[in-house]
Amino acid sequence: MPDKRKVSPVKDFFAGGFGGMCLILAGHPLDTIKVRLQTMPKPGPGELPRYTGTFDCAKKTIVREGFLGLYKGMAAPLTGVTPMFAVCFLGFGIGKKIQQKHPEEELTLPQLFLAGMLSGVFTTAIMAPGERIKCLLQVQQAHADHGGGKARFAGPVDCAKQLYREGGIRSIYKGTAATLLRDVPASGMYFASYEWLQRVLTPAGKSRSDLSVKVTLFAGGMAGIFNWLVAIPPDVLKSRLQTAPEGTYPNGIRDVFRELMKNEGVRALYKGAAPVMLRAFPANAACFMGYEVAMKFLNWLAPNL
Repeated sequence: MPDKRKVSPVKDFFAGGFGGMCLILAGHPLDTIKVRLQTMPKPGPGELPRYTGTFDCAKKTIVREGFLGLYKGMAAPLTGVTPMFAVCFLGFGIGKKIQQKHPEEELTLPQLFLAGMLSGVFTTAIMAPGERIKCLLQVQQAHADHGGGKARFAGPVDCAKQLYREGGIRSIYKGTAATLLRDVPASGMYFASYEWLQRVLTPAGKSRSDLSVKVTLFAGGMAGIFNWLVAIPPDVLKSRLQTAPEGTYPNGIRDVFRELMKNEGVRALYKGAAPVMLRAFPANAACFMGYEVAMKFLNWLAPNL
């Protein structure tokens, strides 16, 4: 039995916001580790790398900064997470709505992929500044410890103010093209894989609303894995660009890519992959579980919306 749930971008907006909050709370510690691994400097001759891997980074962060060090920079994404994920799911809902010829039409996987890509465009506009601030806050303590100095920013608001003073609105939105390069195809994969797994795992004669919690968690977690398989290389480039001093890469992401290929090789495009994959499953399982719970509540509260 195909899923007859009516497409409602308004409900997608509110349910997506709640799902995004669940994702951040579940996944931010590993996101911090990912960014620190991606942005650590290349060791000089005879020097050891700052971190040898995911668990070494986690251990050193906790020893130096306490457990809450893993949650550094969370205020920026958490503050923006409701509108960010709300707009993400809204974009997906709109993408589905404009492709449906009638309200009960079941979209094909390519159509779902296109709808997901649209959501990536929607989210980048509000996500890019938060991503830039988050990355800078996540790496500043490690850079300060390594250089013997003090942390540069007091928090997300101070970070935004300093960026604006130094380079205006362009500085705050630095890395937007890289964020688009990451989020548009990755969002297509994210939503298409989730919808596909939901369909595959729905028993004959049943609908999506009959799926168990563990099936929803599995589909959401795997959607996160598929999303990051596409997103990791552009995410590495984005993190390098957004945490570099002003003027380091005058041609943007192209300069980052050329320098990375020249100095570190193609393997550097997958730096931080381990914490990304460790984070992707539980964080996105939590996101889609939150989304589905909120959607059921909204369908009960306003069935005709």
